[in-house]
Amino acid sequence: MKKKKRAKENLELLKQNAYPGRGIICGMDETGQYLIQIYWIMGRSANSRNRVFIDEEDGTLKTEAANPDLVTDPRLIIYTAMAEKNLRYVVSNGHQTMTAVNGPANNKLLSLLQAWEYEDDAPNFTPRITASVFLGDENDSDNYEAEMVILKKDEESNNCLRWHYNEKLKPGYGKCLTTYSGDGNPLPPFRGAPYLLPLKGGIEKITKTIWKALNPENRVSLAVKFIDTRTGKSQMQIVNQYSQVEVES
Repeated sequence: MKKKKRAKENLELLKQNAYPGRGIICGMDETGQYLIQIYWIMGRSANSRNRVFIDEEDGTLKTEAANPDLVTDPRLIIYTAMAEKNLRYVVSNGHQTMTAVNGPANNKLLSLLQAWEYEDDAPNFTPRITASVFLGDENDSDNYEAEMVILKKDEESNNCLRWHYNEKLKPGYGKCLTTYSGDGNPLPPFRGAPYLLPLKGGIEKITKTIWKALNPENRVSLAVKFIDTRTGKSQMQIVNQYSQVEVES
């Protein structure tokens, strides 16, 4: 009961947070059959809001410009956010996704990201958040874990602090990392460990629940991926706040 109450309270806190920034959730559906990865983006500036999610048949999720003519700086806003390879499923808030998914299967996520640091978007110095789940030979819902990593700037120096978490996945729950702890100038980075959230129902219900939890003034896009532990196949649900503009060549 305490776990259920804590997860519900955290969901309410997420609803009250005007700007958690980009967020990742890793968890498991109530039946234990599906592992879940969730990613969302938010934006305050026109450049950050000018985005949509596009998914591909191989389980890849990419950010693309809603209107390419309005892009001012694509470096930190256009990237592959989800990818999967050899039963490893990665989600991140930047270009480090491909580094993680293409790395040796037996390497820990933190070691795969040694070449990466927080984003160079002063004064915010946005943390890089990344998560990975792996389907091993044993399909045992009691043994699934998510590796979650956050790379963020030290408050007293330019050093990069590297936090790594192994989170046990339990039916009906997920663990969440965000880039920021709230709104501000500069934006305050996320603090603490990944926190518990409820994951109730199927992919459509979970998508609706998380989308409603995000501030309607700042939310941009949301993707929810269900990974079948029996087959390794994934399915994805996407919500975009904005529509993609067709640009004539």
